[in-house]
Amino acid sequence: MEERENRRMQLPGGTETILIVDDQETVWDFLIEALQKLGYSVLLAENGLDAVEIYENNPGQIDLVLLDMIMPKQGGHSTFHKLKELDPNVKVLLSSGFVSLEEVDDLLKNGAAGFLPKPHRIRDMATEIRRILDAGKNQ
Repeated sequence: MEERENRRMQLPGGTETILIVDDQETVWDFLIEALQKLGYSVLLAENGLDAVEIYENNPGQIDLVLLDMIMPKQGGHSTFHKLKELDPNVKVLLSSGFVSLEEVDDLLKNGAAGFLPKPHRIRDMATEIRRILDAGKNQ
């Protein structure tokens, strides 16, 4: 157990705020716990409509959106475009286990910051989040 904790401590973390947009409770539970252990503040939206509302109601407060592509009410594709309308500089990390590469490529070309396949591996997620957040600091 202690060795596992030591490995986790070596993962890159931060103090930024991340909005998780996912409709699966098991995914939220994992992501919220993992990200909080890495030092992040976490907000949760259960669908794309909620995500847009939360982002709009917290201007300048959300540093990264972890956006699931397949959700009821409003999927990731239209949610991404609505977030971009609200804030052209929004940092969106796409996430999905079931999405076409064409759809992912389309959103990456339109400004998404990256793609994280499901199931999430904590090391990959922590590294990718840090890469995206740090990229903006050098501009």
